[in-house]
Amino acid sequence: MGTHSPPHVDAVDLEVVKASLSGIVQEMQNSLFRTGFSTIVRESQDASCALMNRKGEVVAQHVVLPLHIGAFPACCRAVIEEFGDDIAEGDAFLINHPYQGGSPHAPDMAVLSPVFHGGELIGFCGSIAHKSDIGGPVPGSCSGQAREVFNEGLQLPAVRYQRAFAPARDIERIIAANSRTPELVLGDMRGQLGADRLGERRLGELLGKYGKDKILACWERLFEISETRLKATFAEWKDGRFEAERFVDDDGIDLNTPVRIHVVVEKVGDRLHFDFSGSADQTKGPANVRPPLVQAACAYCLISLIDPALYVCQGLLTAFTITAREASVLNPRFPAPVNTYNPTVHALVDAVYDALSHVVPDKVRADGSGSRSIILGGRNTYTGKGYVQYEIIAGGAGARASKDGASGITVNQSNAMIAPVEIIESEFPTRLMRFELIKDSGGAGRFRGGLGIVREYLNLEDARFSIRSMKHLIPPNGCAGGGTGRPGDIWINPGTPQAKRLPTRYADYPLRKGDIFRLDTPGGGGYGDPLAREPERVLADVEEGYISAETAERQYGVVIESNSGRPTVDAEATTARRKQMQINNTRVNRRG
Repeated sequence: MGTHSPPHVDAVDLEVVKASLSGIVQEMQNSLFRTGFSTIVRESQDASCALMNRKGEVVAQHVVLPLHIGAFPACCRAVIEEFGDDIAEGDAFLINHPYQGGSPHAPDMAVLSPVFHGGELIGFCGSIAHKSDIGGPVPGSCSGQAREVFNEGLQLPAVRYQRAFAPARDIERIIAANSRTPELVLGDMRGQLGADRLGERRLGELLGKYGKDKILACWERLFEISETRLKATFAEWKDGRFEAERFVDDDGIDLNTPVRIHVVVEKVGDRLHFDFSGSADQTKGPANVRPPLVQAACAYCLISLIDPALYVCQGLLTAFTITAREASVLNPRFPAPVNTYNPTVHALVDAVYDALSHVVPDKVRADGSGSRSIILGGRNTYTGKGYVQYEIIAGGAGARASKDGASGITVNQSNAMIAPVEIIESEFPTRLMRFELIKDSGGAGRFRGGLGIVREYLNLEDARFSIRSMKHLIPPNGCAGGGTGRPGDIWINPGTPQAKRLPTRYADYPLRKGDIFRLDTPGGGGYGDPLAREPERVLADVEEGYISAETAERQYGVVIESNSGRPTVDAEATTARRKQMQINNTRVNRRG
């Protein structure tokens, strides 16, 4: 019997198909955001879309949330394993189970639909989006004190959502019955399904234009190009063994025990391996992360260090290997809780960047603010219905080897948006009292860390409050002699006799009508010696309100004076001050 050789793929066709695939996932993403019922999807854009081949491998992904490059194939494999040959045109599937699938945590629900051409399964269209509430003990389903996944809301294995384009209403009824915000959850799910169906149509048009064989050959070629690009870059890096570690404040249960994330990067030739065996054991609280996300986080680091414009597909995941010790925080055993996984991933990313700084020193950067979200639940003053106010809050980015860190921005793999004040105040019983950058919060350095933000709210009705945050106890590291960023904080009724400071992760605090809560987010770490920062740039920071005149003198050695009401640099005093600081630093280093 003869063999069928794959069709030749010329460079022009490959580029056209590649651009078309990117366009399809972008169009899916736009559809999802425009049809989103919740502020989480519509405003914060906590969702991703992707195309997969028949094995569930990512063919194209619109990168909003980079970790989903690991979540999509794990979710897709679960569908394939469960339904096998019983997958037909017009089907759609749901899954949000972190262990049976690949969802980062249960609120991240995947909707997957198969794509057929000529009666043959070609691949899948998929979307993953955070749900406002899927049950569990606290509004938002993200308890910082969860001790197992059963405390984290409804867990769905791979289930059929549609058959022959007809919805399974029983599935929707079960999900709605387990949610405090059923209309939002079902509306977002249907929006995800609509985005998938749009992807099916667009992919069908592409298959009709080029034919199945050429499209599949293009997919394989794109995998090969991405893997080859990474391996070629690895081959240029120096061989060696490099290690680094970071710590998460706590796991939400053991509040006095930081969680260690340790990585050893081994590079030989064009082979790169990440070994996380030295990381902490799995935690009692929900700081654990499943291996598909560990792999995706490593891919994210490589993309950002090599080329942010790299085409995102499965080839990026096959270019390197990882080891995550079983029963560790990065490979927990079921049913260990996982819902506040993101702070742990940020620590992982910071550690990987640190380790790889020995290989690509020109791409080194200080630690950023990490991630945080606040969740309020109660009864809406406008509708009388239950509501869940879920917000992703930004902070300061770490400084880089050639540039200051950005201020008030979500960093690394978080990549979501802050919900606008107007939306929050119009949809929820709360008022924004303050929303501003925090002066002096960025780490000092030749390049300054980005500034954190303060977001202060007046609560208009009784509500249940939860927070998932990080770097309130352990500040963001500076690098190459740069200073640490200011750590974060969370206060209820600050500046009053009733003031209460909450831990980094907290679940179900009873807010009362009239209470004020304030979240201060961390600033990014600085890069390089602060005394090497040009006095003119320090002056500009003072004029912009980024740093105070006291900080300019204390940390940067730049003496600011007032000249006709305007701040100016006292050049003579600055020279003397910096000289004395250099002498003091030399003495300290000698004693150390």
